[in-house]
Amino acid sequence: MTGQPRLPFGTFDFSAPALEVVDRLVAPVADALKNWDDREAARSVLYVETDPEKADTAVFCETYGVPLDASANCVVVAAKRGGETTLAACLALATTRVDVNRTVRRHLEARKASFAPMDTAVEATGMEYGGITPVGLPADWPLLVDEAVAAAPFVLVGSGRRRGKLILPGRVAAALPGAVRLPDLAG
Repeated sequence: MTGQPRLPFGTFDFSAPALEVVDRLVAPVADALKNWDDREAARSVLYVETDPEKADTAVFCETYGVPLDASANCVVVAAKRGGETTLAACLALATTRVDVNRTVRRHLEARKASFAPMDTAVEATGMEYGGITPVGLPADWPLLVDEAVAAAPFVLVGSGRRRGKLILPGRVAAALPGAVRLPDLAG
């Protein structure tokens, strides 16, 4: 292991390049990092250990010294049309809200879109609720990324587990497999 990397923000007891600690990640996230075609992007992802009891965004940011506008949420949505349900993920800054009823519904060409039930999100992603991350999502899912995330120098996202987070450049988050940038995804 190369030792703790320099972090763009925050104070954590443990940090490392995510590729060096894949044993701390759920299988879909570890596999995505190990098999990512863009090796430079995979190497840019950092892992930080966190306390799951401090997961509330405001408490988390205060505890670890993370700017609120550097924290991003990955939410799973279910879009329905003609009896078919399409699952997708949305990535937006924690200071904003995803526009599920208009932007997501319209982009996915659905009659109705809503946040997916917790059980569905957990089962479909292989990740823990409260830790779902855009890294390692099912290959056939669209990943809708708000432009503000793509423009951020770095964002903090889930790691697939409630204990731990990933830090990656916004441009890398917007280049994940299946990613589509949407300027009006969140507001």
